[in-house]
Formats: sequence, C-alpha cells, structure tokens
Amino acid sequence: MSVKARVFMGMALLLGAAAAAQGAIVLDKVMAIVNKEVITWSDLYKGMEFDAVDEVKALKPEERRKFFKDNEATYLESMIDMKLQLQEARREGIGASTSEVEAAIATIRDKYGMSEEAFSETIKKEGFALAEYKKKLAEQITISRIVEQEVRSKIFVTEADIDRYLAEHKELARDYEGFTISQIFLKDTGDRKQVEEKASEIYKRVKAGESFSELARRYSEDASARSGGSLGFIRKCDLSSAFVSACSGLKTGEVSEPFWSESGMHIIRVNDARTLKNPQELRDIVRERLLNEKFERDYKNWIKGLRERAYVEVKI
Repeated sequence: MSVKARVFMGMALLLGAAAAAQGAIVLDKVMAIVNKEVITWSDLYKGMEFDAVDEVKALKPEERRKFFKDNEATYLESMIDMKLQLQEARREGIGASTSEVEAAIATIRDKYGMSEEAFSETIKKEGFALAEYKKKLAEQITISRIVEQEVRSKIFVTEADIDRYLAEHKELARDYEGFTISQIFLKDTGDRKQVEEKASEIYKRVKAGESFSELARRYSEDASARSGGSLGFIRKCDLSSAFVSACSGLKTGEVSEPFWSESGMHIIRVNDARTLKNPQELRDIVRERLLNEKFERDYKNWIKGLRERAYVEVKI
C-alpha cells in the first residue's frame, strides 16, 4: 500500500463482514509487536476495512474475506510502518487536534452529501463506533504531518536537476503529447458515397445526444467496437496527419466530423488531450516527476531507518 493510501482522508464505508466470521480468541491474537505496542488480529482487519478501496468494498462478503486473507501479511507490514510513524510523531510532539478531525469529517460528509445523522448511522452499521473512526482519521492526519516534516519538506529539485533529466530524456516531450480517443470506423468498400452517407447519419445521431460508445459498438467496423470504440492513449507522433488535424481542433469530449484516411472513414471523440503549451510546462512536469521519485526513495529510506532502530516481532 502506498503512502498516499495510508494518509488519504477519504470516506471509508467500512466493510465489517470479516470480523463477524471469526471467534473471540482469533480476534485477540497478537499479530506483531512494535517496540512496546502490539497489533492484534482485530486491529489488522479493522485497518484493512478502513483503508479498503472502492473495488474491494464492492466485492461480495466471501470475496472480501478471501481478499483480506490473501493480503494479510502485506497489510501487516504496512501497519507496522504506520505504528512506527505514529510512535515517531509522538516523540516529535506531532498530533491532530479534535477540531482538525471534525473538519476532516465535515469534508467527507460534504463529499458524499451526508448529514451528521446519516454519517454516524453509516459508521455504526458497518461495525465502527464514531470515536474509533475519529481515532483512525487522527492517525492519518498525524502520519501525514510527520512524513511532511521528516521527508517531504527536505526534498528539493534544482533547475540543474531538471536540465540533466531533460538531457537524458530527449524523447519526453514527444512521448508526453497525445490524445486519448475513441472512434467509429467505417471501411472503404469502394462506394465512397454510400460510406459517407452512413457516416453522416451516425454523426447526426451522436450530435443529437446518442451514446458514442453504443453507436461504436453497433456500427464501428474495427476491433475497437468491442470496447465502445476506445483506442486508448496514442502519442501525437504516432498519429497520421488526418488524425492530428481532427483531434487538434477538438476540446475534451467533442466529436469530429467524419473524415477519410487511407483505410476508411472515421468519427473521432477526444476523451483527453495532453499537449505542451510552452517549454516551462515541460519543466514543471519534470519537476513534479523528480519530486515524486525523490519522495518515494527518501520515504523508503526513512521507514527503513525507523525499523532498524525499533524492536519489531512478527507473529503471523
């Protein structure tokens, strides 16, 4: 699990089913000792429930239990790292105030359009007391702060770093620019007038509000029809001049008029566009990339140092 997932202050509509399937003895089982603190089986599964992503929340109960069981050891290591960070935060006098936790909860409620009563009821139904939920949020805020102080705030990227990266990655601008597109494709049958009439009719239906994806599935005459016409991201340098011309004039979500290529007639929808407006934009992209790379490296080294100075015993 990435550090972003560990400090993410998102909504946890908790799953709760795994705990009910276990006996009281298992719930009290010690899974790991971190300095003078323990992580129990119930701590582990509550943590997995709290941090579960939407895809896991959508699983059937038996599938969730299997997923949690399969990822038990990996998440335990993550919890050990979290425990070490919280211990380090306490040593540094870093924490989260009650007002900050309440503000975080208010943000979550607003995001999901929930009243205080509905929010509390949701937490209760999923097997968590509100106080327990607040404790989890406080821990996430605390971890975010200690990581900011000990790692992120110490990372710098200089203009020389950017120059060096650009010199070593001359293809970056070429590889970055491009379009995420979908198409409806009609083969050139030799009767161009008939193809153009068919394309024109499809185009009118798209403009009238019919689903581009559904029309692609029904009428497109290439392999992309199965995925609603999706071609994914294509680099600008890999597109024909006809495609570049059609895509460049469109905003995200807009659809081109039918146009010919060597193989047939196309109607294109631009789902996303990545273009560089000026050299500074490319430098900003590189700066962000280098910051992320340095953070991942320095964060791992910092966690490694915490582990080396700690007593950790895994009992799984």
